Amino acid sequence: MAPISVNIKHAGKTHAVQLDTDLPPAVFKEAVYNATGVPVDRMKVMVKGGILKDDSNWAKITPKPGQTLMVIGTAGELPKAPEKPIVFLEDMADEDLAGLERPVGLLNLGNTCYMNSTVQALRAIPELQVALGVPPPNASSSSSSTNPDLGGTLPRPLRDLYTNLSRTSDAVNPAGFLNILRQVNPQFAERDRNRKGSMGIGGGYAQQDAEECYSQVLNSVRDVEVPDILIRPGAVNGGQRKRFVEQYMMGEMRRELSSPEAPDEPPTVSNEKIMKIECNINSQTNYMHSGIMSALTSVISKTSPTLGREAQYTQNSRITRLPSYLNVHMVRFAWKADVQKKAKIMRKVKFPTTYDAVELASPELREKLLPASRRLQEIEKERAERRKVRKRTKIALTPSGPSIGTQGSTAVSSEDVPMAGTESTTVAGGALEDEEVYRAREKKELESLVHPDLKADVGSSTTGLYELVAIITHKGAAADSGHYMAFVKKSVFHGPPPTLYTGPAADNANTTNPESAPTGTADPNAMDTDDTSAGTASDKGKQPTSDAYAYEDDEDWYKFDDDKVSVFPKEKLSTLDGGGEDSSAYVLLYRSKDL
Repeated sequence: MAPISVNIKHAGKTHAVQLDTDLPPAVFKEAVYNATGVPVDRMKVMVKGGILKDDSNWAKITPKPGQTLMVIGTAGELPKAPEKPIVFLEDMADEDLAGLERPVGLLNLGNTCYMNSTVQALRAIPELQVALGVPPPNASSSSSSTNPDLGGTLPRPLRDLYTNLSRTSDAVNPAGFLNILRQVNPQFAERDRNRKGSMGIGGGYAQQDAEECYSQVLNSVRDVEVPDILIRPGAVNGGQRKRFVEQYMMGEMRRELSSPEAPDEPPTVSNEKIMKIECNINSQTNYMHSGIMSALTSVISKTSPTLGREAQYTQNSRITRLPSYLNVHMVRFAWKADVQKKAKIMRKVKFPTTYDAVELASPELREKLLPASRRLQEIEKERAERRKVRKRTKIALTPSGPSIGTQGSTAVSSEDVPMAGTESTTVAGGALEDEEVYRAREKKELESLVHPDLKADVGSSTTGLYELVAIITHKGAAADSGHYMAFVKKSVFHGPPPTLYTGPAADNANTTNPESAPTGTADPNAMDTDDTSAGTASDKGKQPTSDAYAYEDDEDWYKFDDDKVSVFPKEKLSTLDGGGEDSSAYVLLYRSKDL
């Protein structure tokens, strides 16, 4: 049947619309929308028998040419063409898809979970990727590296592997990196003697220790230099190029050896650089800190030069330099002489998500750290209180929330107890200032408290306060078998990138830069949001559409089980304490808190 012309009456105006009874009512409603501007979901078309529905039968309605139908509904703004062309998922490149999804995993190539967990845990060090020259995910494939002159054999394959991980939405095959790793460290090419191949020789590759792989990878990239873009103004380089691992991941330890049996014998003092601190686990160890303190004090026997015989010596160790990244090794494997093999210590040992390492420091270093450390702890409490207030304010500003004042801003409830030291942090009326104002004020205060020696030391911790960002776990009962996994905090991937200090290179590295960051409308530290119309949080008279510090509230983690990546809620972190054959924390990576 040919279409007929009917009249549509809406808001006092009449429109002629074509009606094809061979097509469903939804098509007719779309034509009415084009004529009147009333969205289909808000439209009511009055026909014989009531309201036109999507499943109505035209044969029962029997419309006639020239018939007038009443339309009820409020017209909205007519649709506009999108400002940017619509790109469908199937048309996106892999590097574009990678930015929309969670980080990807690594394929297990046969007992390679120890290497996969190491690579994923080291992704929690964004400065390392800057030093390696890993281009940002949104850079073109032809982008040049910011640090092409990499020393050693392993850094370049590691950089290429991290580049691949950031530019795809599928699990990555790490065969290239694995082959080079085995060439540089032949121990990882050992064959499994318990399994025989078709020719009667060793079959697949043997399982390896993830902590040993972690240490060997860091040793293999020790020649990678700290790029200039990571060196803050005023830092001292002494005329020599700094090595990244040495500056950002290695501390310094002072060991003092003395004997109570020979009080007149002067103590022997030695200094050494360390890449990790150990947590000894015995039958009395319940907490990571107590295990670390136990490892810093030990008793040994040696010949005394003054007594002329063997005597007991006490060795006390203290840290004289704390790096930006602190590696903690939970000593879960010990050699058992009776069975002539390494056995796993399954005792449950609790580890903190934030760690105060000031107690591990020497008296001289502790004196330098304490002013900024203590003030930062107070400021973090104040920030937490402000977040609570802002959340209540956000609820009050929603249509279903309580009414707001005539000034358009919600004041703090009179029942709220002011937090200590924040009496001057509110504007008139009790409303909070913009968070950026507080952060700038706090940063200025904290920087004034940082000791000049620490400020000039590239890659050192200026507060001694750390937050946990990555964990390598071991699952199983035996040291030479089982399964390794990595856990990395989500904010590592979705929080702000590291601060860089020079112009063009900083722009190419996809990171914030206080010296030359562009002053656009977008906040360089803000998290990605689905709201494409978001403006700046500093626009006066406007409510911010995104929170630049929202990542601080995201305490969940990513679980990397080879090629399988999933979200791991913070409430389950305590299940990694140990106490059985399930996953137990083995290597912990802590990052020094920013000012």
